Amino acid sequence: MSTLDRLQTRISELPISVPAVLELASVCICIGLFVGTFVALASGIPGAESGAAGTAGAGGAADAADAGDTIGGSGGAELLWLGIIAVGAAFVVFWTALVPLVERVYY
Repeated sequence: MSTLDRLQTRISELPISVPAVLELASVCICIGLFVGTFVALASGIPGAESGAAGTAGAGGAADAADAGDTIGGSGGAELLWLGIIAVGAAFVVFWTALVPLVERVYY
């Protein structure tokens, strides 16, 4: 008996349904992404300037040069957006690549 066959036997003997756990985890991840998106939208769009620092002033060239030096918004908002994108991308890869592979091997 190969290692893959032993692993398949051990998984099938578990008292839980693996597809049910995957689906429940997927629902939880989707809810988390949905809530996280609204929290990120409330905290600001990354790269958008906050306040009137870049909008006021008669020295348009000086304001334009200063606007390129820093990115507006807080670092926390940018990390939140990055986290949402990373989790969403991992979720898509999981369901489009890994789940079909597991289904072919075990079912």
